[in-house]
Amino acid sequence: MINRTIPKEVNKMQSAVKLGTHHELRLPERVARRLRLRKGTKLDVVVSGKVVVLVPVGRFPKDQRYFWTEDWQAGMREAEEDVAASRVHGPFATAAEATAALRGKCS
Repeated sequence: MINRTIPKEVNKMQSAVKLGTHHELRLPERVARRLRLRKGTKLDVVVSGKVVVLVPVGRFPKDQRYFWTEDWQAGMREAEEDVAASRVHGPFATAAEATAALRGKCS
């Protein structure tokens, strides 16, 4: 399930790292090189469920970091489950068709 919530480009380069005595992580050189991370680069730590995401500060606008919050990820999982179980409707050709379908579901 984790792979469904992490962008595909991240999945292409997976590496295991070990948590040190003082809770430090050492990124593999190839990861740091690919992301152009240098000594002293600041990273935001985002926790979403049991997933930890390190985001270089300034690489993603703050208004897009919501994507990694647990609430957003839970909503994404729910939406994926709904699509997989065919609990979706549409597409609709017009807004009127979509509105009619919503009214039919709510009544």
